[in-house]
Amino acid sequence: MSITLTELANLCAAQIKGGDPSSVIGSAADIVTAQAGQVTQLTSSRYSKHLQTSNASACFIAEGFPVENVPENVALLVCADPEMSFIKAVELLHPQPAHPPQIAPQAVLSDTAALADTVYVGPYAVIGENVRIGDNSEILAGAYIGNNVQIGKNCRIYPYAVIYDDAVIGDNVIIHSGAIIGADGFGYKFRNHQHVKVPQVGNVVIGDNVEIGANACIDRGALGSTSIGAGSKIDNLVQIGHNNKIGNHVIMCGQVGVSGSCDIQDYAVLAGSAGIADHVTIGQGAVVMARAGVAGDIKAGSQVFGSPAKEKRVAYKEQVAISKLPELIKTVKLLEEKIQLLEEKQP
Repeated sequence: MSITLTELANLCAAQIKGGDPSSVIGSAADIVTAQAGQVTQLTSSRYSKHLQTSNASACFIAEGFPVENVPENVALLVCADPEMSFIKAVELLHPQPAHPPQIAPQAVLSDTAALADTVYVGPYAVIGENVRIGDNSEILAGAYIGNNVQIGKNCRIYPYAVIYDDAVIGDNVIIHSGAIIGADGFGYKFRNHQHVKVPQVGNVVIGDNVEIGANACIDRGALGSTSIGAGSKIDNLVQIGHNNKIGNHVIMCGQVGVSGSCDIQDYAVLAGSAGIADHVTIGQGAVVMARAGVAGDIKAGSQVFGSPAKEKRVAYKEQVAISKLPELIKTVKLLEEKIQLLEEKQP
């Protein structure tokens, strides 16, 4: 999609400073690679030098952001929040491909499935019994939707995602390729020298505006539901065990693993490769830093690091102390040698 700079500024709540308001903008790019006909953004002084040599046609910056030696070819789009304005510009210039409402002839649908008239179902998708799918949702090629699944409005299920029986999915949910929603939880009892499977008969409930990354796995509850709150974002390769309760607007980064029956409260952040033991509560707004191992409850608003995870400042001090151990060991050895020499000199 291409629009004039004036149209772009009006749609993104920005004021044009310099440049050619009639120039045509066709796409967005980062500030290092942007060329003529593209718009970019500058939000950090670390990248100001790139603006001075930029070939972009326009650049979003914040009101009062200091810039010098701006090339004549670059129009500044001055706005209150350049990051949000740039996101709006990207959405306008790179619209999501839309599928017309239809059911591909290669799709397999149960006779008892109820789909809104505006739903798209791609080739080789499978829709089970008593499924309900809301307006404007898209089930892309090869996706599998099990029995008794409910999917809300404006959802997009990407190719080869799998949604097991009885899952409930809200509105505006995105589930990327390879994600598995509702597989059995990892529950066993050891009896008579063998692992006996505990039946997993619950389901998964996903709130509105949730996005689930590629190859993420969310297990069904053993009894009851595993739940994901509204607005939460789950990255690729995340494992969420059975009966977890994930709050609203939680961020879970790549390779996070959460054991069963945890309570991850609203606005918590779990950074990459963090591991959470079972029956743990992560308080509201808490941050579990990358590769942390959490074995106990984390207070609301706290930041923890390390394994076992500790308050960030304490963990950092310990890391610094550990880095000094080789020198400390050297010093101790020298002192031992000096003491030994002194002892040998005594009558």
